[in-house]
Amino acid sequence: MRKLIVQMQMSVDGFVSPAYGDLDWQLWGWGDRWRWDAALKRDFNAVFAGVDTLLLSRKIIEEGYLDHWGRAATRFLANPDYAFAQRIVEARKVVLTNKLQASRWERTDIARGAMADEVNALKRQPGQDILTIGGVGFASSLTSAGLVDEFQFFVNPTAVGAGRSVFHDTRHGHALRLLGSTAYDCGMVVNRYAPA
Repeated sequence: MRKLIVQMQMSVDGFVSPAYGDLDWQLWGWGDRWRWDAALKRDFNAVFAGVDTLLLSRKIIEEGYLDHWGRAATRFLANPDYAFAQRIVEARKVVLTNKLQASRWERTDIARGAMADEVNALKRQPGQDILTIGGVGFASSLTSAGLVDEFQFFVNPTAVGAGRSVFHDTRHGHALRLLGSTAYDCGMVVNRYAPA
């Protein structure tokens, strides 16, 4: 069965979305200012090489995620650091929503069923892993439903003080098992966890 991987940027104090929205806290905010080192860029691309399906929220797709990376794939066609952008274009995309009637994006399907049913059906299909990138609300819903097989947290060397987390079970917490941790020269640490 395929894995569902949640990939998120995170602050050193554990928040994936800071309380103050204008705070410049990420080493890479998905624009042209990309302060990741070569090893991190290489490893990031390696994750995408093992993925053939992207699971996206309606919000991130409507905010231009696919359009942005489609332009980047064309603009940086020969740049190996942007190989992931071409992977985003080529991968199957699935948007979980009942608010869109049809997809206007290439290789993108709308899934209108219950979240657990749709995700479990995707996991049973043949293929490589499924990656979800995006909003804290969407990631939290997947986490609460017990659908996530691996968390990849890109921990930026910034503390934001307050914000939102993907974990919300304050009564029992979320026990995790460390799969790996890699520190990079740029100050980023990537921590990979599976539910315990």
